[in-house]
Amino acid sequence: MSKYNALWEYIQGSGKPQLTLTFEEIGKIVGDPIDHSFLKHKKELSGYGYQVVKISMKAQTVLFVEKKEG
Repeated sequence: MSKYNALWEYIQGSGKPQLTLTFEEIGKIVGDPIDHSFLKHKKELSGYGYQVVKISMKAQTVLFVEKKEG
């Protein structure tokens, strides 16, 4: 269990095909500011049917997209 499980569940529960969250929003969901460990843990998201498509350091956002079946 990683500290990002609450985030993965939030994204999955959104039911949206794509979702953009700010670093601040992610920090609030996780209960901890986003840090470099996010890069290591983002692969866990595939188990929830989503993937990280883009991380914008300039805009401080992360784009999550639902994985396509097949």
